[in-house]
Amino acid sequence: MDMQTSGSSTVISTELDILVAGSSPYWESTAPGAGRRMPRADAVGDAPALSLNRVWRFRLSPTAAGTGPGWTTDDFDDSGWDAMPVPSHWVLEEFTPLGGGQARRMVGTEEGPLYTNTAYPIPLDPPRIPTENPTGDYRLVFDVPDDFGPAVLRFQAVDSCAMVWLNGEELGWSMGSRLPFEFDAPVRAGRNVLCVRVHRWSAGTYLEDQDMWWLPGIFRDVELLARPAGAIDDHFVHADYDAATGRGTLRVDASTPAIVEIPELGIRTPAGETVTVAVEPWSAERPRLYRGTLRSSGETIELAVGFRRVEIVDGVLTVNGRPVTFRGVNRHEHHPDTGRTLDRATMVKDVVMMKRANIDAVRTSHYPPHPEFLRLCDEYGLWVIVEADLETHGFIYEGWAHNPPALPEWRDAIMDRLLRTVEPHKNHPSIVVWSLANESMTGDGFAEMRRWLDERDPSRAVLYERDPSYRDSDFYSLMYPSLELLEQIGRHEEPRGGRLSMHGMVFAESGGAAPLPEGVAEADEERRRGLPFLLVEYAHAQGNGPGSLQDYWRIIRAHDRLCGAFVWEWIDHGLNAVTEDGVPFVMHGDDVDYEPRGGRFGLHGLVFSDRTPTPVSSSSRRRTRRSGSRWAATRCASRATATAPTQPTSRSGGRSRPTARSP
Repeated sequence: MDMQTSGSSTVISTELDILVAGSSPYWESTAPGAGRRMPRADAVGDAPALSLNRVWRFRLSPTAAGTGPGWTTDDFDDSGWDAMPVPSHWVLEEFTPLGGGQARRMVGTEEGPLYTNTAYPIPLDPPRIPTENPTGDYRLVFDVPDDFGPAVLRFQAVDSCAMVWLNGEELGWSMGSRLPFEFDAPVRAGRNVLCVRVHRWSAGTYLEDQDMWWLPGIFRDVELLARPAGAIDDHFVHADYDAATGRGTLRVDASTPAIVEIPELGIRTPAGETVTVAVEPWSAERPRLYRGTLRSSGETIELAVGFRRVEIVDGVLTVNGRPVTFRGVNRHEHHPDTGRTLDRATMVKDVVMMKRANIDAVRTSHYPPHPEFLRLCDEYGLWVIVEADLETHGFIYEGWAHNPPALPEWRDAIMDRLLRTVEPHKNHPSIVVWSLANESMTGDGFAEMRRWLDERDPSRAVLYERDPSYRDSDFYSLMYPSLELLEQIGRHEEPRGGRLSMHGMVFAESGGAAPLPEGVAEADEERRRGLPFLLVEYAHAQGNGPGSLQDYWRIIRAHDRLCGAFVWEWIDHGLNAVTEDGVPFVMHGDDVDYEPRGGRFGLHGLVFSDRTPTPVSSSSRRRTRRSGSRWAATRCASRATATAPTQPTSRSGGRSRPTARSP
């Protein structure tokens, strides 16, 4: 990765010859981007900020060439373009179709949302992309106050690849659809013109095969952040807890001289200094936060400090000296009207409903969520496994021959996805585990990810389920094991050997010794048998599922090795649509005339697409209840009220929805 230093920040070179690998355009590059600042902590501070969430001008083109040259100039006339809200996915909004005509929603066509489970929606030919690559050009004219000063332009997420210009100057480009990126922004007082070219498909698509709708666009917040002299570019909160003494140790590292103040604890100390005081620890049951500030000469940042210690002791996961058993759920970001664009009220509703259902843990499948969701997890109390935006499941169809984590040319892109997962979110006490990826087989890339994590953040455990050696994971983990196998795992009596299938390891019915999977050494096998076991996916909530929850939890509670389980998944991925006759229905993958498609497989949630609870959600609440959860649920219920709109029935054989009810 070609790096250079500019001022107090590090950026990737924006030279055109770096943007293009040989004769390949940037959207077919295995590099992660160019021109961007290094990732840093997401923070709430008092430096001026200008939201660019508003209506932009938009024009869709059939290829990556977009609308052609000239559109980034100040005086370009975009009055004939479509109006496009940002944040949003253009495929869920009204726009002028590629074939022309009146602007309209294209839901249900190949120009609208597409759903696949494991297959890629484009030919498997990495890193190349078909010529037919719908590309949206976005333009925004906005004013900047005279005294705004130096600035940074932040995109919280763009799907799947974006090139950015400001006032006609090319800033750079980025891939990584659910990850933030920033540019130094040479804004001027008064009128400014921001242009963003967004490609539906890119080389990054091959790293994002995550069993969900393919939804392009600028779908999270866009902000202009003032960076005055002396501003805090980055900070890292280290808040440890010693259960034996009841004392917490705090050190806040900062990129510039600053003062840490936690009034409730009587702390006032320079950044980088260590302080030890008596504290109450943070946990999902009692999410104790100590509010404070990090103040420099140019900026004050809010702190929400939670003291806790994550350890694996004798093969048992502990937090604050006590074993932890996650009653978890996998959560995609989804809304039936806005896709992965969620407002804060929807996030609060998710958290409150989870707490009421006795859910105390979330795996952010399969990418980091909006940072506001993690702030809510800190406040309301949820254990969180944050997963990197990485899945290459579709390479199974060529026998994993060109799997990116195993190839050196993809290494920078894979490491970039880890850094942009960890650095923005590293200060959240709710995050207790980093997950390297989902269903991406094996490769040396994972070893490099683990080495970096061990150096950067040894305070959290690390998970990767799909590598049968588990040498880069602190957990032994499987998806959807039988009750019999789960019982064996709890007793440390699981069979040797096994083979990797579509959804993880499977084992032969017969007993006896079996050869270890390819690449797994006896030392790996011995270590694996001493690891805690985490059931990352189980109880698939499709149709009348999930079932046997009481049987699973009888086994989980009986064995300290079993540190919890995560239901697949939280919410149905249905989209609200209307037939040609004006009848509303909930659309799933089979309602789109496009191949490949994943059918109804996206309808597998504990709640329906409109967040109405399914009948099984009450069963989940009863089957997983344990002491402590009632206190947390009552506490959260008093802080927010969750309501559910009416959900129409599904078409094309999807499961039926009840009328609206309170969650």
